[in-house]
Amino acid sequence: MMQVFVYEYLSGGGLVDGDAAATEALMPQGRAMRDALVADLLASGDCEVRAATCARAGALPAGAAAVEARAGEPPIEFAARLAAQHDAAWIIAPEPSGCLAEFERAIAAPRWRGCDARSIAIASSKSATLRHLAAHDIATPWAFAAGATRWVVKPDDGAGSVATRVHTNRLAAEADLGARAARGEIACIEPWVAGEALSLSLLCEAGRAELLSVNRQHMATLADGTLRYEGVEIDVLPRASARWPAFAALAARVYGALPGLRGFVGIDVIASEGHAPVLIEINPRLTCAYVGLSRRLGRNLAREMLGLHGLEPSHV
Repeated sequence: MMQVFVYEYLSGGGLVDGDAAATEALMPQGRAMRDALVADLLASGDCEVRAATCARAGALPAGAAAVEARAGEPPIEFAARLAAQHDAAWIIAPEPSGCLAEFERAIAAPRWRGCDARSIAIASSKSATLRHLAAHDIATPWAFAAGATRWVVKPDDGAGSVATRVHTNRLAAEADLGARAARGEIACIEPWVAGEALSLSLLCEAGRAELLSVNRQHMATLADGTLRYEGVEIDVLPRASARWPAFAALAARVYGALPGLRGFVGIDVIASEGHAPVLIEINPRLTCAYVGLSRRLGRNLAREMLGLHGLEPSHV
């Protein structure tokens, strides 16, 4: 029987930049991802699952064993300690401040289930991601800079739309960028691309990336230009759609540029008529679009991902 440890950063006791209020606001997303993954692993029939939790995270799916960090134990040490007791460790953590990269370094092969260090490092920087993919002839917002009428400023290592603001001209965007720099924040600027906000869910293995679903992201731009994420609608595009091949081709090209991507990966894109999908960012980990996707596709994605690693019980 395979023994798997699941650690989702927020429901496992981690804080978003030490901010309890922000953590509480994002907790439902973290808990939903944790529970979806745990449920899939349990449904595989050949896994014993332990999952990290904390007092504010709520109950786990029936059949999983809960484990909490020791008093004062840092998240990295907690996850590494538990990972060593299991055949596999599945970490869902944000990229900001090198968080996901730290977990990868602390756990590593053979227990680590996820992308390699290089892919995480590139995807953890929005500006580095766009430079790297542009060098591989993948369309990014900078291809539209000449005609841009709106500009976006965001944390370079930000998660989702956190602290992202849309400006009506580049001068205002540059002022925002400068103000953030004066506060010691590392931010980036890019042209705003009008179109449909979508995400692609990929299953990546050695040599290929399968496009699992195209998802619709619900975003709102507030009066002050702040961009707000309002949820995701999974699997909105039929495979028979004439648009599907373009998204599948983009998935393959992204994987070609970052062959260290492994397991479930999310790609945020903007789609509009007249040009290929424009890549905004890569999430080298499980995303909210995973929730409900196994059921929707009639597949156990967690079990498939364990199989990609050729996992055999190995711990003592």
